[in-house]
Amino acid sequence: MASRLLKLAEQLDEATMRQLFTHASLVSDRGHSYERLEFLGDSVLGLCITTDLYRRFPEHAEGHLARLRAYVVSRATCAKVAARLGLGRMMRERAGGDQQSGEMAQLAVNQNVLADLTESLIGALYVTFGFEAVRPAVVEAFAEHIEFAEKSYVDHKTELQEHLAKAGTIVVYRLVGFSGPPHDRKFEVEAVVEGEPIGHGLGPSKKRAEQEAAAEALQMLATRARRASRRVRVRGPRRPQSGDAPAAALTSGET
Repeated sequence: MASRLLKLAEQLDEATMRQLFTHASLVSDRGHSYERLEFLGDSVLGLCITTDLYRRFPEHAEGHLARLRAYVVSRATCAKVAARLGLGRMMRERAGGDQQSGEMAQLAVNQNVLADLTESLIGALYVTFGFEAVRPAVVEAFAEHIEFAEKSYVDHKTELQEHLAKAGTIVVYRLVGFSGPPHDRKFEVEAVVEGEPIGHGLGPSKKRAEQEAAAEALQMLATRARRASRRVRVRGPRRPQSGDAPAAALTSGET
């Protein structure tokens, strides 16, 4: 089944198609390349994926969602989507007589260029059809990467370990208990730092439960850091009290 993105692309006018596949090195005016569409598409992609993650994972905290999004909208992921859609090949085909040139052949497989083409395509579709038309098409194109990020990619335990190492502390994972029949176990784990449980996780395995506990612990630490930062800003410099000596007297050595 053809990708929704490609089906929408078939309806683009020729001028837009030309621009979204034109690399800046091939034109004298960079405004005629795909760079402007790529700039727009980058933001549209972020909003599409953020909206989907927010709706898809209502139980995930902000920090977890942010880490999933960072992987899904990364340059590496965008390049993979472009390769699957055949955007590099389409770029070569639209280059006409230059399609067999060494430069064009290199551009068509360059990972940065492929990532640019994905964002350029999304930008072009957004300008032409609007957000509500492009959003489900983008989510479909990135669906397998969203699933991979949720199930396999995000390593909260390593991230938490590295974060705590900066402060000279470590995390210990404590099995609180488990429930359910042998074929459908649910493990409950706590992430403990300096004797304090700061993360709680449930999962079908101890490893999965530990990942969930680490994710919650990271969110807890981030929340505490934000609160500490707010307290510092609210306090600000200490106001002079009625019994304080005038600043001029202090600086001159008077009492």
